[in-house]
Amino acid sequence: MSKNFVSNKDETVRMFDNNFLEALSKIHFTVPLYIYIPVILAFLYRGIFLFNIEFINLISLLVLGIIVWSLAEYALHRFVFHYVPNSKLGHRIHFIFHGVHHDYPSDSKRLVMPPSVSVPLAVLFYFLFYSIVGKFYVAPFMAGFLTGYLFYDMTHYAVHHFNMHNKFWLAIKNHHMKHHYQDPANGFGVSSPVWDKIIGTDFQGKNK
Repeated sequence: MSKNFVSNKDETVRMFDNNFLEALSKIHFTVPLYIYIPVILAFLYRGIFLFNIEFINLISLLVLGIIVWSLAEYALHRFVFHYVPNSKLGHRIHFIFHGVHHDYPSDSKRLVMPPSVSVPLAVLFYFLFYSIVGKFYVAPFMAGFLTGYLFYDMTHYAVHHFNMHNKFWLAIKNHHMKHHYQDPANGFGVSSPVWDKIIGTDFQGKNK
């Protein structure tokens, strides 16, 4: 197996000369929980108490939001994070977005999405979904979408830093480790391999 990383230790590399930008690129893995759990609860409150959405509809929208996040996770990882424009600037942007993680996969400070990226993305997704599902249903839908995002972020940290013994979690960890250390052109699902299996980017028959 060829080495396709610089360091597998929990160490970081400087990305920006500007200290403020450098600080924004690093984050403790618990920060998304503090930001998004209150937002999720606020969306649920709006759906239940302000819009009086029926229970079955509320649960359906929550589940749909989680499913849509899983597809967004796959698409972002495959088509955005792994897109490398053929220019010096393009390579630099790719390194900042995702290349640094593949070079330093165990860097605990760059394993979850920093708020400087996740918050603008969340706002953009909110207005997109608002235009699709409307004012009343967007609240529980976004609660599910953000729940899926938090599951992704926490899973990503866990598979790089926790020892897995449960078969379910071990399968998820092995799937992501193959993406890092065997075949980065496949295995784009981090919190779940489902879309890889559906779309055909799983590791079946490849270094299994």
